[in-house]
Amino acid sequence: QVQLVESGGGLVQAGGSLRLSCAASGRTFSTYHMGWFRQAPGKEREFVAVISWSGGSTYYADSVKGRFTISRDNAKNTVSLQMNSLKPEDTAVYYCAADPNRYLRVSPNDRRYVYWGQGTQVTVSS
Repeated sequence: QVQLVESGGGLVQAGGSLRLSCAASGRTFSTYHMGWFRQAPGKEREFVAVISWSGGSTYYADSVKGRFTISRDNAKNTVSLQMNSLKPEDTAVYYCAADPNRYLRVSPNDRRYVYWGQGTQVTVSS
């Protein structure tokens, strides 16, 4: 139905920056809220950020607020996550996900997200 492919992960030193991208297939991308989640080894998956279908609303986890910025380009069917001032605790596999509930407020609840990418590894060294 919908395919999501993340890219941009890698190894960076603490204090550095990375920009993750998620490319989506399908002609209904612009109707989905788009979120980023992450999962560190041995830990549960956690919410990072979400942007509404129109791009008009965003919501961030407290742990990344002020450091990360989510954006989207509906003409290109992409969503991005700009990560600045990276910390070792940001190390995780980062996943892009789509929430089709366009008429509801954006949500950090992963149960709302139907489509998921394969993930991209982000490693922050101290």
